[in-house]
Amino acid sequence: MKAFTALYTALDETTKTNEKLAAMRRYFEQASARDAAWAIYYLSGRRQRQTMPTRVLRELAAEEAGIPEWLFEESYGAVGDTGEAIALLLPSAEQSTAKPLHYWVEDVIIPLRRADDEERRRTVLETWRQMDNRQRFVFNKLLTGGFRVGVSQRLVTRALAQVSGINSEVIAHRLMGNWQPSPEFFEQLLDPDTQDADNSRPYPFFLAYPLEDEPSSLGEPSDWQVEWKWDGIRAQLIRRAGESYLWSRGEELVTPTFPELDEMAAALPDGVAIDGEILVWIDDKVQPFAQLQRRLGRKRIGKKLLAEVPVILLAYDLLEFDGVDIRDRPLEERRAQLQMLIAATNDSRLQLSPQVEAGDWDTLTELREESRARGVEGFMLKRHGSPYRVGRVRGDWWKWKVDPYTVDAVLIYAQRGSGRRASLYTDYTFAVWDDDQLVPFAKAYSGLTDAEIRKVDRFVRQNTQDRFGPVRSVTPQLVFELAFENIRRSTRHKSGVAVRFPRILRWRHDKPIAEADTLEQIKAMLPESEA
Repeated sequence: MKAFTALYTALDETTKTNEKLAAMRRYFEQASARDAAWAIYYLSGRRQRQTMPTRVLRELAAEEAGIPEWLFEESYGAVGDTGEAIALLLPSAEQSTAKPLHYWVEDVIIPLRRADDEERRRTVLETWRQMDNRQRFVFNKLLTGGFRVGVSQRLVTRALAQVSGINSEVIAHRLMGNWQPSPEFFEQLLDPDTQDADNSRPYPFFLAYPLEDEPSSLGEPSDWQVEWKWDGIRAQLIRRAGESYLWSRGEELVTPTFPELDEMAAALPDGVAIDGEILVWIDDKVQPFAQLQRRLGRKRIGKKLLAEVPVILLAYDLLEFDGVDIRDRPLEERRAQLQMLIAATNDSRLQLSPQVEAGDWDTLTELREESRARGVEGFMLKRHGSPYRVGRVRGDWWKWKVDPYTVDAVLIYAQRGSGRRASLYTDYTFAVWDDDQLVPFAKAYSGLTDAEIRKVDRFVRQNTQDRFGPVRSVTPQLVFELAFENIRRSTRHKSGVAVRFPRILRWRHDKPIAEADTLEQIKAMLPESEA
């Protein structure tokens, strides 16, 4: 635990990539295989189920610290993190533990799931008393399922590649899918024999960069394969050894959620991996993402929902064929093979993403304006001859999205943020006019500079009208321009509409609240099918 705590501290105290890589290299070179496996599990963003309710932990910490619960809650409000607040408030540590990371995870945290309340309290108290303050903080983060530190899975992959001498793309592939942190897993991860691939494992997704310059900066349109950018769930369909596996981009196995795609995949030959998008598809037309959300998070999909919300896999790329990894082959070759595979399957639930043909960028620009009417987000631009790469790599794939919707709205509620923003009011609710009333419309948390956040925080504190728990109602005075991607009707929202990915574009110092937009203007943005 000492070594893992030191690693966490080193990663948390720097923003420099090379320093983070060096810290991880030192750790993996010295850690046991069992500890290293758990470290990879947590650093790559995987989570265990929470073993104790946060409320119980807070009560226990207040009791151990000898303070009333209200004082703990005030302290938490200033810090914004349960694990950190507990570590700061507990009595000063008189010792630290030399027991390894895997002991605390396998012998303490995991068994707590089966323990009764009294045993949980006793175990957690005994653990805190064995650790120094930094170890307590890291332990609390693991215990609550809130472990986060400033490294991406890609950075972890780079560190492991440097330690092992194995290509980072091989490491990335081995980290995909379901795996259990064990010494055997760590040894397989760094095995120099790179011909492995278990039956279910997907490939790392190739991600596009947003196109910020004019498309003409990319050269001739003939150098690019142009496709519509669909708004669904990015997925990989794997067919190996007579079994099918459907993986989301978040590395979640979603096969049970889409049984019709599992049924369709039975007709595919073994040794196939297809990259595509799961979409709700009715009468040869894509349906809004809100329809797809009806299928998500369900353990069982009934016949009624299957009939009302049918899905297809719109295929973009072929990553594996006849059991051979073909990602390094040219884009056109992979697409031609994919087209033949889809034709042979002859199932309407598997379709090829159509190409958009145009002779010049001006024509494509005009076609792009049809995106919303078509239910898509713009274009994907893929360079001819390009391989299928790992992660977000600049140059070969670009997403050329339509401009977002925008609206001018009034700040009416504010709440403190979390983590490093716990002492500032950074979570905002905005409203628009409905006749002479301001109606809550959307929440947004990002888009302001640090200096602007401090100014808004000062305004909130000086202009609070009322409090509702952690939320402050403020004097309607500030107007902000918000951006969002899609809009739909919603019976769950007071405004009657819901939007996707709202964020702040700018602070409208030039606008009084009377000039903010109206609910009628926003409803005019609804697609024709919902207007």
